[in-house]
Amino acid sequence: MKIKYSTLLLVSLTIISIITSCRSDFEFEKSTGQLSFSKDTVYLDTIFSNISSSTYKLKVYNKSNKDIYIPKIELENGENSKFRISVDGLTGDNGKSFNNIEILAKDSLFVLVESTVNISDVSLESEFLYTDRILFDNENNLQDVDLVTLVKDAVFIYPNRSLDTDDNGNSIYIKETLSFDVDGDGEIDETTLEGRLLSDDELNFTNAKPYIIYGYAGVPSNKTLTIDKGARIHFHSNSGIIVTENASIKVNGELSTDPEKQENEVIFESDRLEPSFAEVPGQWGTIILYNDSKENIFNYATIKNAQVGLFVIGNPDETIQKLTINNSKIFNCSDYGLLARQTSIYGENTVINNCGLISLAVTLGGSYDFKHCTFANYWNNSYRQTPTVLLNNYMVIDQENVLVSELTKANFSNSIIYGSNNIEFIVEEIESDSNFNFFLEDCLIKFDDYNKDFVNNPYYNFFNTLYYKSITKDEAPLFINTSLNKLGINEGSPAINKGNLSTAGDVPNDINGIDRTSAPDLGAYQHQIEK
Repeated sequence: MKIKYSTLLLVSLTIISIITSCRSDFEFEKSTGQLSFSKDTVYLDTIFSNISSSTYKLKVYNKSNKDIYIPKIELENGENSKFRISVDGLTGDNGKSFNNIEILAKDSLFVLVESTVNISDVSLESEFLYTDRILFDNENNLQDVDLVTLVKDAVFIYPNRSLDTDDNGNSIYIKETLSFDVDGDGEIDETTLEGRLLSDDELNFTNAKPYIIYGYAGVPSNKTLTIDKGARIHFHSNSGIIVTENASIKVNGELSTDPEKQENEVIFESDRLEPSFAEVPGQWGTIILYNDSKENIFNYATIKNAQVGLFVIGNPDETIQKLTINNSKIFNCSDYGLLARQTSIYGENTVINNCGLISLAVTLGGSYDFKHCTFANYWNNSYRQTPTVLLNNYMVIDQENVLVSELTKANFSNSIIYGSNNIEFIVEEIESDSNFNFFLEDCLIKFDDYNKDFVNNPYYNFFNTLYYKSITKDEAPLFINTSLNKLGINEGSPAINKGNLSTAGDVPNDINGIDRTSAPDLGAYQHQIEK
């Protein structure tokens, strides 16, 4: 049987008529001021001057049984407001004002809030609260939600841009790239790293304002970048600091009186200030101490959320110390905490934890001395097959070329090497005529060789006095909270009172300034007895 198109159309219209007859047409009534909100104040996290905030959500509820419309939604400061809003995807009048916004009965809508504030437009202070209100309706039906954000002024360092044309003749901007002596041959080499060398008047980072770095800030040859106590250095993605040939960096942090505020420490971190980004690894690049930079010092520094915290290259001659790092912490690096390549480092009261690959990687030999350090790795963002600490004397160039260099010294004393893997200390030597020397004395380490993979390797015979003395193995140090990078030790830790008194005499105070000379614990922290 054939059904004519006109018959189908008639049936469809009849069904639609029946459905729509079951309810009245939508009739929106004017809001009576009975809206509900997911919060009465929207707190946007701290932002830097002229940098847009993240987007924050406010939910507006119509809990009545009637379909309503809101005659007006607007920012109290109008066109002058430094906030922007959108309402259910609508941008309204420049994100400042909206008319006749409808909400169905028992329904809701989203208001999204952002902010960009130029601190010079509103205040002479380096830090201040900027506020506004979202007004819903007016007169007797007026309701409002407060908006609050903390704005910080900052010093911005970024590469210059120049106007150029592409292959099609279109105008494009080219960002400046760094040029310096990369290979140590005395000639300036061009790189592809976006960034620029710091000028003379930029070589002292103070604590007056935070610093925001885009691209790589280079310390020029024969210059020194000095960073004062309490300074805050923030990096955009793929940014960092490079210390070039014959240059130095001096980080002059001091012990803070408030461990939470860290007011005297120097902090290197991302430019994302939202709490949700506070512990996210890999948000920026690295600090590179390049070939022939020298006498670099980090004291009371915290380096967090980088790809590589510190990358130290070259100058293995311990008579000219490449890096001295004391009372410092490196956390949450997506690759390495401290990556050393054929260089020389002295470290005390240094703490590294939670790195995607290796916390301390000593590669291609060099000279190293670490006292009262805590090297840990409890990375849980992905599967980790690498150890907390790696020592080797080589670097693979390609399948046919491998560089080998002497490991003249790698000493660890009164220190902890531990983590979530079974084996957290690995030694790799390519057979050669070069020296390969390491020694661990009075250390607590994790080396649970349950598969017996290393049972015949003399480098892992912990009774071999050529390499080890007074080793405590596979006893959990009882850290306070590894996920929060709190690497102090609790009462009952096997690290308590295990330190050598002579080494403690060289480093008499722990990272928190507590005296350890009478009964030293292993690691950077002296334990505290709860009272």
